[in-house]
Amino acid sequence: MGVRDKNITEVNGMSSKGATSGVSADAKRSIRVGVVGAGVMGSNHARVLAGLPGTTLVGVVDPLPAHRTRATELAGCRTFEQLDQLIEEGVDALTIAAPTHLHHEIALAAIARKIHVLVEKPIASSVEEGQDIVTAARHAGVTLMVGHVERFNPAVAAIKQAISGEDILSIAITRVGPFPPRMSNVGVVIDLAVHDIDLIRWFTESDIVEVQPQLSCAVAEREDIALLQFRTASGVLAHINTNWLTPFKARSVTVATRGKYVMGDLLTRQVTECFGFKPDGSYSMRHLPVGHDEPLRAELIAFLDAVQAGGVPAVTGDEAVASLEIAIRCLENPAKPAAARKGPRRVAG
Repeated sequence: MGVRDKNITEVNGMSSKGATSGVSADAKRSIRVGVVGAGVMGSNHARVLAGLPGTTLVGVVDPLPAHRTRATELAGCRTFEQLDQLIEEGVDALTIAAPTHLHHEIALAAIARKIHVLVEKPIASSVEEGQDIVTAARHAGVTLMVGHVERFNPAVAAIKQAISGEDILSIAITRVGPFPPRMSNVGVVIDLAVHDIDLIRWFTESDIVEVQPQLSCAVAEREDIALLQFRTASGVLAHINTNWLTPFKARSVTVATRGKYVMGDLLTRQVTECFGFKPDGSYSMRHLPVGHDEPLRAELIAFLDAVQAGGVPAVTGDEAVASLEIAIRCLENPAKPAAARKGPRRVAG
């Protein structure tokens, strides 16, 4: 349970036209939040925010009528065609779930008005744009958090706790699934692997210093297969296997330390720990307790807690820029070009 669930009346005193620093005497007013983007993720932001105590969902912005209709059906909120229309209603914070290439423009516009922002991953289309957002938020004194939602998966949290204080040796992450129904202008590295680059940095609390990517375009114009190898400054070896060619979704993490081997299924939320290794090869095994929170709900609560407290958010802009930089390095420096074998997959029948 987050701070907001424990004490929903402790809210930051903020102007309805934007945030101001410090805590106001008017601590009973709920935080007014808007959502930018009513695609699948943005509509879910609206759904969750509409049900959070101490929060008023002011509305959702999206230029597409069909998206606005979906947001209204899911969250029962007002919708707007333009960002300025939402801001004029008075918002203290925005969550930005628009297409990535719009993150920079929208975030800077909000920050200029002293509005706190949560930006969906990746923070921006480029490292330079991401740094612009981080710098603007720092100068404006507003909270900036980035939506690397996998950190809030209860299975990931259980893995993080299990390896705390351990001497980590290696990490292997698999994130595969079928080709996405909606195409974007990015491949699997930015769409999927950036989640796991962030997890590697978070698990190890260390920067990635070596990158060895293998990429291939089997069906799509952009890479749809990626095998990525890394070494962190602390010496951990890590591997990410991601693709859009698997007919089912799979999300798994394994972490080997000197004292444990931890396996987690991020979809079923089952986490198992092997320990007590003996010279004869025997060992003990146990299933670890895993929570049941919805990751997006936990993420949004963490963001609003940071807005209230004025503290460091759970996922900082600097962390998000560092993960984006590694992802872009994977795209710019493949080990060697993959052979051209692009074409449709065979269909039975």
